[in-house]
Amino acid sequence: MAGAARARRDGVLLGIDSSTTATKAVLVGPDGGVVAVGTAQYPVATPHPGWSEQHPELWWEATGTAVRAALGAAGLTGEAVAAVGLTGQMHGSVLLDAAGEVVRPALLWNDQRTAAQCDQIRARVGPRRLVSLTGNDALTGFTAPKLLWVRENEPEAWARVAHVLLPKDFVRWRLTGELATDMADASGTLLLDVAGRTWSEAVLDDLGLDEGLLPALHEGPEVTGTVTGAAARATGLVAGTPVVAGGGDQAATAVGVGAVTPQVGAVSLGTSGVVFVPTSGPVVEPQGRAHAFCHALPDTWHVMGVMLSAAGSLRWYRDTLAPGEDFGALVAEAASVEAGAEGLRFLPYLTGERTPHADPAARGAFVGLTVRHTRAHLTRAVLEGVAFGLRDSLELMRAAGVPLPAQLRASGGGAKSPLWRQVVADVLGVPLVLTGTTEGAAYGAALLAAVAGGWFASVPEASAALVSTGEVTEPRAGDSYAAAYASFRRLYPALAAEFRALAG
Repeated sequence: MAGAARARRDGVLLGIDSSTTATKAVLVGPDGGVVAVGTAQYPVATPHPGWSEQHPELWWEATGTAVRAALGAAGLTGEAVAAVGLTGQMHGSVLLDAAGEVVRPALLWNDQRTAAQCDQIRARVGPRRLVSLTGNDALTGFTAPKLLWVRENEPEAWARVAHVLLPKDFVRWRLTGELATDMADASGTLLLDVAGRTWSEAVLDDLGLDEGLLPALHEGPEVTGTVTGAAARATGLVAGTPVVAGGGDQAATAVGVGAVTPQVGAVSLGTSGVVFVPTSGPVVEPQGRAHAFCHALPDTWHVMGVMLSAAGSLRWYRDTLAPGEDFGALVAEAASVEAGAEGLRFLPYLTGERTPHADPAARGAFVGLTVRHTRAHLTRAVLEGVAFGLRDSLELMRAAGVPLPAQLRASGGGAKSPLWRQVVADVLGVPLVLTGTTEGAAYGAALLAAVAGGWFASVPEASAALVSTGEVTEPRAGDSYAAAYASFRRLYPALAAEFRALAG
């Protein structure tokens, strides 16, 4: 249905982000400015330790609430919305029966029950072959092991499954009645031939899965359907409004900050940390330690490293050792300490690690403490430890042949700190650039909608026109962190066996 509808240039664009804890609806005007935002929250169920589930209907109910809230805040009706873009949490397994009814709650990206299924996938496909076919190793977060878990542990539920969707695509189903997904989100299923941008017949055959279970594939800016009458009544939108493919949350966030060409990457200092670099062709890290995904725009891919505790490390540190203190004041103390924190290192593996150490047993640690070290040193070590973790991802990419981008667009709560931005810029050796919006993935989804509706000819053109940039943090001359980073890299291999012993 690409090009089936054209958006009005005098309207507003709507980006909908179905995240893990809330749905956000963002209205964006023709000049790229955010007109209004609506949100609606929902819980995550944990029926057993390490399990994480949600019922998809929560996302749909929240969509109606958030969209109506955004329209109300802007003083607009659904008539003003020219096109809708979708994004959301990746990897979740939405299982529908032949009538389109939800079979069971979705297993989410952070559900950890599928370690045995990941081992099965490696055994059936072959570890190296799996990475070459899909660009990735088998991780518990991905969709494919979740499908195998349900098939093995809930055969009656599996017998009913006729369709498999990702979280944002369930919202699409309720909005349009169409079963579809985008290339970026599909990359996180472990079932996509990332290089060929098609479902992998080889992996599906090896795992005994029918391609008919999977939705149609689209590029991010393609129109996948239009709002139905029933959806219009539920959301306040107008029937016939075009809905575009969109992208998984990380790819949509990259679009929202302008990381849509190899010259511009992105770094996120949120609870987790992400280094995201677009590429003009598929680039696979041989061991799958960095993710190789399709981007949310045609003929573009990306390599991504994810660390699990970035700004989350600083929050833990503040809440544990300085409860109630202002983050800005706490971080400011660290400015009095020189680079390298006088030999103090912090390992940011508080919730295990993903890149480059796919190790749920990894643990956090301060190493090198002496009586000379003060709280300022501890804080500085936390900031530097997170920066070193991000550099691990960049080094993997460099070794895999990914060209270093000219700049990284910075986002996330940690990026608000000038000192932390300077530390990260110095450690990575790349300028960090702030952007004019903080609405992340939902903003990027709206930009994809702008292209689908004909406002712009391409995603890079939309990005150049609508994404504004702000303060630039240049890396200081020389690598003042060379010795400290080399020390940091030696610590995980030295402690890994003890981490596993401590984890039981």
